[in-house]
Amino acid sequence: MKQASLSTLNSAALSRRKLVQAGGAALMIGTLGAPVVRAQSGPKIRIGYWPIAAGLPFYAAIEKGYFKEAGLDVEPQRFAGAQQVMEAVLSDRADGTANGTGSANIAIGEIAQPGTFKIFCSNPSNAKNVLDQVLVPKDSPAKTIADLKGKRVASGPGIQNVTLAKTVFERGGATGVTVVELPIGQHVAALAAGQVDGCYTLEPTGTIGRLNGTTRMLEAGVIAKYILGDPMAPWFGGSASLSSSFIKKHPEVAKKFIAAYGKGVQYVRTQGVEARQYLKGYTAIEGALTGEVPLAAYTMYNEFTPADVAHFQKFFDLFAEKGIFSSRLMVDSMLYKG
Repeated sequence: MKQASLSTLNSAALSRRKLVQAGGAALMIGTLGAPVVRAQSGPKIRIGYWPIAAGLPFYAAIEKGYFKEAGLDVEPQRFAGAQQVMEAVLSDRADGTANGTGSANIAIGEIAQPGTFKIFCSNPSNAKNVLDQVLVPKDSPAKTIADLKGKRVASGPGIQNVTLAKTVFERGGATGVTVVELPIGQHVAALAAGQVDGCYTLEPTGTIGRLNGTTRMLEAGVIAKYILGDPMAPWFGGSASLSSSFIKKHPEVAKKFIAAYGKGVQYVRTQGVEARQYLKGYTAIEGALTGEVPLAAYTMYNEFTPADVAHFQKFFDLFAEKGIFSSRLMVDSMLYKG
């Protein structure tokens, strides 16, 4: 074996001295007191999300460190659609859903496996808190939804979007439309290219079309108006939830998670301008769009009023009436009680 060079021996000695010094420094810090860092303990909490603006409280809670402060190990899981998020919880690949996950999609999962989901936060929208809307090309002659009668229109993918689109156009007087499922990110391009004459869509689609000058909004808050009967009624179209099995297995962890998520909700409510930065990376919203897209409203489990529950129930009842739900599902049975 060749003898080690002097420089190699000196380097090794220096490394050992640094290690000893580092250990001594660590001991000194431990003696004098170091900044408190809460250790993450307990189970990993896998939360599925659909990358849309309504999930902002979840994104903010991650980036602001609210979950870490509570000692929680949260793993965000991104999915292409709300149905995939729901299916991940059913198959135990996720422990819950972030806001923006379709409430009807969650309900379908609940009917398939009763007792699976507990909703602890929902994001209501209406004509004021804009999420849902009907768009047309900028130069379309249409002035009302009824003017789209017999036309080819788009909706987002999945049973919730398609059912709502068909109902909105029907009740808005646009009978005989052909509804085409398209990813929401393709709606503006499809309208601009003349592939469809209108679309039922969700923000930020309307803002994107407005900013690039290709589309205009025909009507906003269409679910509140045509499904709930009041343009200002809260449509609880998306919800955050935890699985009942996770809550039962880890009740204290679940409480901490919901409290930390609630901090994210409060942050978005009070610091909306600042919070918008956290849309980047979790959604396709960035640049000028970050400051323009409407922010959703939020209702935590302990903030629901009887009127809120009644509107939520009316939304669910539509799917029972249309035969999408195999039975009537009671909203109250799915709400987290704390």
